Amino acid sequence: MSRGALDRVGGTVTGEPLEPELAASALETAPMAVAVITAPGTISWANRAYFAATGRTPGLLGTDFHDIPETDGTWSPEIRAAMDATLRTGASSTFRAVKARYREHRPGVYLDIDIRPLPRRDAAPRQALLMIRDVTDQVAEHERSTVFYQAFRSSTNAMQLTDAEGVMLDVNPAYERIYGYSRAECIGRRPNLVRSRATPKEVYELMWQALLDPTKGYWSGELLNRDRMGRERPVVLTITAIRNERGAVTHYLGIAIDLTEQRSWELRAAHADKLASVGQLAAGVAHEINTPLANVMLLTESLRRRSQDPWVLERLDTVTEQVDVAGRIVRGLLDFSRREEPHTTELDLVEVARQTVEFLKGKQSANVEIEEAYPSEPVPVLGDRGQLVQVLTNILNNAYDAIAGVGTIRVAVRRRGDRTEIEIVDSGPGIDPAVLPNIFEPFFTTKGEGRGTGLGLAICHGIILSHHGSITARNVPGAGAGFLVSLPLHAGPAAG
Repeated sequence: MSRGALDRVGGTVTGEPLEPELAASALETAPMAVAVITAPGTISWANRAYFAATGRTPGLLGTDFHDIPETDGTWSPEIRAAMDATLRTGASSTFRAVKARYREHRPGVYLDIDIRPLPRRDAAPRQALLMIRDVTDQVAEHERSTVFYQAFRSSTNAMQLTDAEGVMLDVNPAYERIYGYSRAECIGRRPNLVRSRATPKEVYELMWQALLDPTKGYWSGELLNRDRMGRERPVVLTITAIRNERGAVTHYLGIAIDLTEQRSWELRAAHADKLASVGQLAAGVAHEINTPLANVMLLTESLRRRSQDPWVLERLDTVTEQVDVAGRIVRGLLDFSRREEPHTTELDLVEVARQTVEFLKGKQSANVEIEEAYPSEPVPVLGDRGQLVQVLTNILNNAYDAIAGVGTIRVAVRRRGDRTEIEIVDSGPGIDPAVLPNIFEPFFTTKGEGRGTGLGLAICHGIILSHHGSITARNVPGAGAGFLVSLPLHAGPAAG
């Protein structure tokens, strides 16, 4: 390397310039790979770090870089063009994280490459510095960080990251979906944004004790949170304190597993078990009651044949009516207890609904208008025709009762994804919100005394469950009560 080049390389921005020998020594021992390129492209000088970084040998000195085969990535066409531009015009260039191919390093070696012009003196050829810095570790760290962040974003569980003061720095899309708050609304706020009053404060006290304990640093437990709509959401929450190398807490990571759907299925399973137990009891009670009811009817008929007294006959008619009421209850009990597996065939739900509506039209008041909405194509399901007709008949009869013979009933069948739905909505007064949770309980009825057994909807509920479906009741804004039956859509042509 010439003394002039050393002067230009080793000169300081301010103060006295370095001695050429000192500049050469500094560059030679520098950890950064450095090479001097002289126009039109000769590699004039390089330090030990350059040869170590590139795997080349000092025999490279004096070679024109244009003649070096492109095998390693450090003399790619883009870098060659940039070097030519620097030697021609004095422009600088930077290349970040260039992947090199010259080492046995499977994940790859990454280099930052800078090209800077050297000050030109007199008519001497232009010179440039080629500086190479190994950034493999930084690139690998960045890639790991990217993977972890993508895992954070992609998790199906709600995740939140807070600083050491408990202020949220980020939340993932699952958090937004479960709690209803956008990411922008959460950042800068504290996790008590979703805190529920139903969770005792003692839970949070124990949580912070565990998190601040350096021997533990995490807490996990089940609690209730509250979403944006005010709904309570049971979750299993795990919070971990993230510490730096000195052991100081820098962040907290919270992961919440939403148990809402699981709790719903548990309640349905418990309800089904309850209905099964009640059904067994109902069957036994019904059989025990049938015998004395039959005896009462026989005695009543015997007395009727023996007496012509109007007073006695009137009383016997009353007894007969009451026995009929008890008989209907017994038949309802037996229907409720017969939880037979459905004899499934391929059905068109549109045809089932249409036939049920037509059958009931002739038996009800002409002052009731039935509005029907069916798709043009069949809606295939697998089911027991008789049981599904029983369900629709029961719901339609309840709708007729609710509007007292005057009003409108809407019946709609539709597809929704891989499910089918049939919805029946009446124009009646609706259902008292206080009793909605109990509407499918056995023996629960809103009808007057002697008008209902409270078993019809419980039977419907059992039938729909046996068809792997669901049935729900609600009050429809602008209308009355609405019942929605959801069943699995059957893939295949439907039979009538």
